Amino acid sequence: MNLILLGAPGAGKGTLASYLIEQMGVPSISTGNILREAIKNNTPLGQSAKEYMDAGKLVPDEVVIGMLRERIAKRDCKSGFILDGFPRTIPQAEALDEIAHIDCALSLEVADDVIEKRMTGRRVCLRCGATYHVEANPPRVKDVCDICGDKLVIRSDDQAEVVRHRLETYHEQTEPLKGYYEAQGKLKSIDGAQGITATEKFAVEALGL
Repeated sequence: MNLILLGAPGAGKGTLASYLIEQMGVPSISTGNILREAIKNNTPLGQSAKEYMDAGKLVPDEVVIGMLRERIAKRDCKSGFILDGFPRTIPQAEALDEIAHIDCALSLEVADDVIEKRMTGRRVCLRCGATYHVEANPPRVKDVCDICGDKLVIRSDDQAEVVRHRLETYHEQTEPLKGYYEAQGKLKSIDGAQGITATEKFAVEALGL
């Protein structure tokens, strides 16, 4: 199955993708993670994308689509894949249809106020990549990574002002994808606000796994 995960930033697409990898036996492709790795390694792509991501803006289509075309051509995608964070616009969805057949678009529905609380409370360790949340998953010592002891930080795109801008961008540019895939008979929507276990259960039922 070639699956797309839809939902606002912070809706839980990455967490659900990690679970579905095991259930479906296919790789999860997160353009966000690929871009962040490029930024960390200071590659030309990373340098180009950083200014857009820091401001909560969308990375240009030609950058993302070119990168995705290369990724899904790899051997581990032959039996299917899960796309997390792409497409984000109707033109991207149309471009994706040119290079891959999509079986289902699964949309995680979460209210904006819940998402803002989730994202602004997130803390990350830049050294080892561990992620925490001040309420849901706090470190043992405030602002200190349990694993490596490095200082935890708020990612630039988790700042409150940037989160609100990203949500505005989502509603304007990305949410119309639900209509795009509904017209193709491929859209399935689930409640993503009831916690990780409930979301996983809803997803399994919706996908018939």
